Amino acid sequence: MTPALSPPTRAPETAPAADLDLAVCTSLLEGLADAAWLVDLHSATVVAANGAAHQLFRCAPQGLLGEPAAGLAASPEDLVWWTEAAAGQFAPLHSDTVVATPDGRALHVSRSIRPVHLRAGDGGSALHALVVLSDRSAEQRAEAQREELLAELQATLESTADGILVTDLGGRVRAFNRRFADLWGMPVSLLQQHDDAAVQAWMARSLADPVAYGQRLQALAQATLISANDRLELVTGQVLERVTRPLFSGGRPQGRVWSFRDLTEGLAAQERIESLSAHDPLTGVANRSRLTECVAQAVLQSRQASGSLALLVVDLDRFRHINDSLGHEVGDRVLLDVAQRIQGCLRQEDLLARLGGDQFAVVVSPADAAAAETTARRVLNVVAQPCSLDGAQFTLTCSIGVALAPSHGSTADELVRHAEAAMRAVKAAGRANYRLHQARAEVDRRSHMKLDHAMRQALVSGRFRLHYQPQVSLDDGRITGAEALLRWRDPELGEISPSRFIPVAEDSGFIVPIGDWVLSQAVRQAALWHSKGLSMPIAVNVSALQFQQGHFIDRVASVLAVSGVPPQLLELELTESILVHDAEEALHRLHALARLGVKMSIDDFGTGYSSLSYLKRFPIDKLKIDRSFVGGLPDDDSDAGIVRAILQMARALGMKVIAEGVETEAQRSFLHDAGCDEFQGYLFAPALDALSFEQRLPTLALPRHERRKPGSPIRLVRG
Repeated sequence: MTPALSPPTRAPETAPAADLDLAVCTSLLEGLADAAWLVDLHSATVVAANGAAHQLFRCAPQGLLGEPAAGLAASPEDLVWWTEAAAGQFAPLHSDTVVATPDGRALHVSRSIRPVHLRAGDGGSALHALVVLSDRSAEQRAEAQREELLAELQATLESTADGILVTDLGGRVRAFNRRFADLWGMPVSLLQQHDDAAVQAWMARSLADPVAYGQRLQALAQATLISANDRLELVTGQVLERVTRPLFSGGRPQGRVWSFRDLTEGLAAQERIESLSAHDPLTGVANRSRLTECVAQAVLQSRQASGSLALLVVDLDRFRHINDSLGHEVGDRVLLDVAQRIQGCLRQEDLLARLGGDQFAVVVSPADAAAAETTARRVLNVVAQPCSLDGAQFTLTCSIGVALAPSHGSTADELVRHAEAAMRAVKAAGRANYRLHQARAEVDRRSHMKLDHAMRQALVSGRFRLHYQPQVSLDDGRITGAEALLRWRDPELGEISPSRFIPVAEDSGFIVPIGDWVLSQAVRQAALWHSKGLSMPIAVNVSALQFQQGHFIDRVASVLAVSGVPPQLLELELTESILVHDAEEALHRLHALARLGVKMSIDDFGTGYSSLSYLKRFPIDKLKIDRSFVGGLPDDDSDAGIVRAILQMARALGMKVIAEGVETEAQRSFLHDAGCDEFQGYLFAPALDALSFEQRLPTLALPRHERRKPGSPIRLVRG
């Protein structure tokens, strides 16, 4: 094939080729795969065309002969060339263009036009133009289709809420959407630059744990068929879900598609939902549902450790008065304040929940009965601290019921039910106190009836007795008095603890005749000792129910008159709950007792409820610090602070202070240094029957010249 008929895609010629015969050129045209024809520049018509040209233009053989050359062109560029060629000005033309066919089609072609010389019949030569067309329509359609598919793919990527990144097997970026760039805070231009190392470095810097991310990427790169789903945490605090799948083409892996979804808001919303479902919306503490879960878990743990736990139900006393007088808005603020107070006195591992209304629950785990009682006293104390809201000043109290697991139940419902029963018993007994659930009474009420009957028989049969525990001056070690403590040994039931039968007596009301018997026996003993020359003040516990009896003042006066004992040798120990049950009436009764000449003290001070505004008006001589605050001395900062506060308050009110339950020299020393007046407890002596008390009195009450010096240790005396 001569260079003159070479395809137009080859190097163009800059000079006419050697003269050729028209018949030879026509034969050569048929040898070309591309469409080609010759144009006589003199007539500007087609003089020869190959079969490929006729096929391209869909015309019969010889159908193009005689056609105007300009009619086979659809671009201005062609028209210009034919115009210049007719004027004798032409140069080879090579370009991609669109050619219009006679039947109206537009073909995308690569086209070349170049001059050629053909020999004429007279031996001369005539200038012709060779036109060669390569049909690129299929390629154009494929390219257009590819671009269309890419546009659709990009539109799909942009329409998704997830960030999408497509990489090849080498990790090079092949596609992405703007959401991907936004999630990673990455400039779009960085992705458009196809700087894959910079993209990977940006992502690594954005991660809270880039090392783990790199290891994961490496593992995925080595396992092209693996799909994965995990979470990534960014340094901004965002949490992304990452899903990756292999990308296949023709059945073979070609790369990987990465999808990133922002989970931050969803996780935050889920946390809020979980928090709302597990916490009380007003106070923020756990709700009943969360309490049930916590109790189930704590019971399981205590069972595995062979331990126990306690559940306390805390019910505010007379809370309805707050709502009625100050409004529900203030009531809600009070509940929030109470929740914060209780939470502040608990251990970190304890749980506070709100059961509803003005009722709370506390889970103490691990805890035995003693630990539960200590927690109950703390709660009583913090709730009883004065409140001040919107100019209104008041003091709350609460009643607490305690249930232990597993002895009282193993589910939250059982424990709450039993603790509520104990709490209601506290309410009935005067409020502002706590009580452990009586499991035996719950299981079999007959035992309660049996104990009540036995108490009544014991009183008639003279089976009750009094023991006396010395009360000692911390200053010089002399015995200043004795507390009368009730003891009971039943022929059938054996020795019965007051903690067991006193609640039954209070529940049945039999505490009133028992208290009356204790009062008369203690005064009789004081009179007996007084007749022997021993002026020994005796302290007697008075229950709230006994104090509220209409004839109580007359009964005290009668007992003193019959015995002839000086009234100052009788001290009545009253509970704090007495002071809040009709405070004005209590004040009236206390002044009546003071006029009789008897002494009065507040027992277990700090564990119940005291209105300081009333307390300063009450004719109280002494405060007794409860043993729950003494047991932790001197190491427990909370107990030490409470004891010091009680001592300072007592001094301000002109009252003496006695501490009970003192068992160690360290406790005694702390109390002495803090300014406490008296103490009682096993460090000095246990509670003794009257005869033993008298026999040991010479040992316990040393002559003045033999008394120890202040601050020196006390010798422990065991009975």
